[in-house]
Amino acid sequence: MQKRAVRIGRGFLWAAMVLGLVHAGWSFYWAFGGSWLLDTVGQWAVVSQLHQPFQTLVVLLSIGLIKSAAAVIPVLVEYGKLGGRRLWRLISWVGGLGLVIYGGLYAITAMTMLAGWVAPTAAYDRSVILGHALLWDPLFFFWGLCLVLSLILTRRSEPRTG
Repeated sequence: MQKRAVRIGRGFLWAAMVLGLVHAGWSFYWAFGGSWLLDTVGQWAVVSQLHQPFQTLVVLLSIGLIKSAAAVIPVLVEYGKLGGRRLWRLISWVGGLGLVIYGGLYAITAMTMLAGWVAPTAAYDRSVILGHALLWDPLFFFWGLCLVLSLILTRRSEPRTG
């Protein structure tokens, strides 16, 4: 039974990595001047990219690298390719729970605005709300959920080498 749980947990771990790398990929795309869906994160991002392209490159490149590390490190740890298993798993717990809470809270908030259950503020931007309700925050939520499920299911596994 334990081996099956670990195998399933590792499946969730790989799913978490893919979701995290998808999120990171968008940061890299925008860092290098891509603009598709940029308006779904906020008008500030569009303005920043137009008027401060170098600063935008540095900020989004950094964000992409952090997201990539957060996506890949748990896999490296689980397969014994990176030491400090207990520390990295603790960091992954904090990150995974943070993603679940952040992504879930903001996705639900945006969905309630779209449904008309909560009155939007004066700064309401429909494309931003759609992006947060249907794409970016659910992606954070499911990345975190997959990571947390993997941590639960692999809690007693030994790092796998090879």
